[in-house]
Amino acid sequence: MNKILAYIVIALCVLEVALVLASWMLSVLLPDSGIRSMLDGEGIRWFFGGFVDMLAGPVLVWILLLSIAVGCFYGSGLACVFRSGYSLRYRERIALTLVGILLLVYAGAFGLLAFIPHAVLLSASGHIFPSPFSSSIVPVVAFGVTSLSVVYGIVSARFCGMEDVYKSLFKGIGMFAPFFLFYILLAQLYHSVVFVFG
Repeated sequence: MNKILAYIVIALCVLEVALVLASWMLSVLLPDSGIRSMLDGEGIRWFFGGFVDMLAGPVLVWILLLSIAVGCFYGSGLACVFRSGYSLRYRERIALTLVGILLLVYAGAFGLLAFIPHAVLLSASGHIFPSPFSSSIVPVVAFGVTSLSVVYGIVSARFCGMEDVYKSLFKGIGMFAPFFLFYILLAQLYHSVVFVFG
């Protein structure tokens, strides 16, 4: 699997380099086409000046939040509950019951904020898409999974202290590390294509 991921990374890097060279050649050969070169002054200024802005988008935040949530979900032991044949201990049953109650409260509160008439998370015209609800769905789910996982881990004694909670919060970032790299390379390639041909 790691070999395949390495080849994908190499392919994305090769595509970026090929685009840089192609933009330079096409801008020279077809000066009236509107194709911009990434190797002239404008292209170099765009690349260095806009690099952070190209990466700073909602998808990066979503990957970060979901990686924290997934790490906490697995670190708390809540993921084991959904395995077939797993028998719950007494404390895990109590923890799971509490998580179920909190999930209902959380979903109910969020439902009241989004799904009743004139709800605060609806758009000005009363629609769900686009609205603050649709913009916040990934962070809300990630926060819910994280907080419920922490509660389960503490009540089930899977977490013995704040150090265990802290470790579980960043465990998922290591699991999702390839997605961060792919995001950076794909975002750069996408914005480069838009710059050259846009």
